[in-house]
Amino acid sequence: MTSQYKFSKKYLIFIGVVLVATAFALGFQLGAQNNQHTAAAYLLNKSVPLAIEEGGVDFAPFWKVWNIIDEKYPNGREVADQDRVWGAISGLAGSLNDPYTTFFPPQEAKMFKESISGEFGGVGMEVGIKDKVLTVIAPLKDTPAYRAGIKSGDKILKIDETATNNLSIDKAVSLIRGEPGTKVKLTIFREGDSEPSEIEVIREIIKIPTLDTEKRPDGIFVIRLYNFSNQSPLLFREALRELLRSGSKKLILDLRGNPGGFLEASIDIASWFLPIGKTVVIEDFGQKSPEHIYRSKGYNLIDNKYKVIVLIDGGSASASEILAGALKDNAVATLVGEKTFGKGSVQELVDVTAETSLKITIAKWLTPSRISISEQGLEPDIEVKITKEDIEAKKDPQLEKAVELLK
Repeated sequence: MTSQYKFSKKYLIFIGVVLVATAFALGFQLGAQNNQHTAAAYLLNKSVPLAIEEGGVDFAPFWKVWNIIDEKYPNGREVADQDRVWGAISGLAGSLNDPYTTFFPPQEAKMFKESISGEFGGVGMEVGIKDKVLTVIAPLKDTPAYRAGIKSGDKILKIDETATNNLSIDKAVSLIRGEPGTKVKLTIFREGDSEPSEIEVIREIIKIPTLDTEKRPDGIFVIRLYNFSNQSPLLFREALRELLRSGSKKLILDLRGNPGGFLEASIDIASWFLPIGKTVVIEDFGQKSPEHIYRSKGYNLIDNKYKVIVLIDGGSASASEILAGALKDNAVATLVGEKTFGKGSVQELVDVTAETSLKITIAKWLTPSRISISEQGLEPDIEVKITKEDIEAKKDPQLEKAVELLK
């Protein structure tokens, strides 16, 4: 995510710009003979032709349904015309089958902007859509979700009594968030379980952890990075000072359960490992415009004198995948663990009107070797899974494997 709401997963979870050429945001510019009519003008003026010639869009079916609602649906005329327009735009955004492209009517737009600019009550987990199911990317350390035992990969079937099968990510997030001290009930299905379970979580003001360090007795230095906030580059720099003072040349960078965050943070951190000019990530706009390559700033402190292992799992997403992919493709680090989540799309936020907005996917992230993060995720160089038995025994075979490789 950039400061202009360019998201690299979320945080989120957490967030969006192609300029919409029309006030209605249907993306169509209608009319002929240089008349710059917008779709909104057509929808609110029934006297215009229903069909647009020369390969344009035929709005006759739209108006037929509109009139059927007026004529047949009980109290149909009591629904404001403008609310129907918002519903039509929401359907248009949904037709892309992209869970990260969402239209926000006035109230939802207000809530979304508040959620990315200030504190909020929630349970402390990042969610996304995986295999068309609302899925936990990662619970954040020391949050209500983490303490309740929610795990990366858990499928959320219901939020309180609302089924999630037709919810957008942003709508799901709005239902999970709420006033601190209130409860939310999540119906969860976990791989390996025979049936869903219900987990009740009490909301809190979420304070997102960033980074921990550890100098192990065997001399290996560990940096655990929990997110890519605007503070992460500074804290990572401090962690590297600790690494230098320790004298260790063996580093484990733990990105497990890290749902991502700011794009700039991932580029800044990658720059400590890569010479200047090396590719960190490629922003692919498809046929809309030329791709953009983000390159290392060349701090290059962690050179070939260091041995580096990066730990990843299904909770590593977005900026985590960007950093891990950059280090892997530039032969700086070995990836150990499990396949990452696969959140590699870029969203930007567009104001459609003064009170509404559209969060739309505009590009995909590619690793330096042009692996599409959103389509494939990242495969570890060495796969190590953590079983339910490992968790119960409080074992960490992924960390143990990283230590083994460094020794």
